[in-house]
Amino acid sequence: MEQVSGLLSWALSRVLWLSGRSERGAARQPRIMEEKALEVYDLIRTIRDPEKPNTLEELEVVTESCVEVKEIHEEDYLVIIRFTPTVPHCSLATLIGLCLRVKLQRCLPFKHKLEIYISEGTHSTEEDINKQINDKERVAAAMENPNLREIVEQCVIEPD
Repeated sequence: MEQVSGLLSWALSRVLWLSGRSERGAARQPRIMEEKALEVYDLIRTIRDPEKPNTLEELEVVTESCVEVKEIHEEDYLVIIRFTPTVPHCSLATLIGLCLRVKLQRCLPFKHKLEIYISEGTHSTEEDINKQINDKERVAAAMENPNLREIVEQCVIEPD
């Protein structure tokens, strides 16, 4: 019985090691997610505020800690952004969320699912805005509006 148990233990550890899910592989996982989160942050930090000459990073609307990346499947990731509008009644919060979505959909070099939220308790209508910026049909409809599309383009354009 002890031999069978030992053999099973050895076989399991070998399978885990080969699949990359051993302790060494598990230790590597958080580092990879951190690197992906930094990659996402580097893309969104330069987005311009729709009404101010500053970037979202300069206004602290986005920070490194507002980006979270989780692996869904192998090479498929869930990217979660929680941004903080400058004021609780910010009328452009939906537009900022749209800019975040457009920039990441265009620029992220890895397969991903994207969820964008207003940080809890930082906006008076956060629930409604969260629904809007995570609804594919509403996002597509918004981007069909030429005036709105032009504003988004100006916000997401890369600085020289």
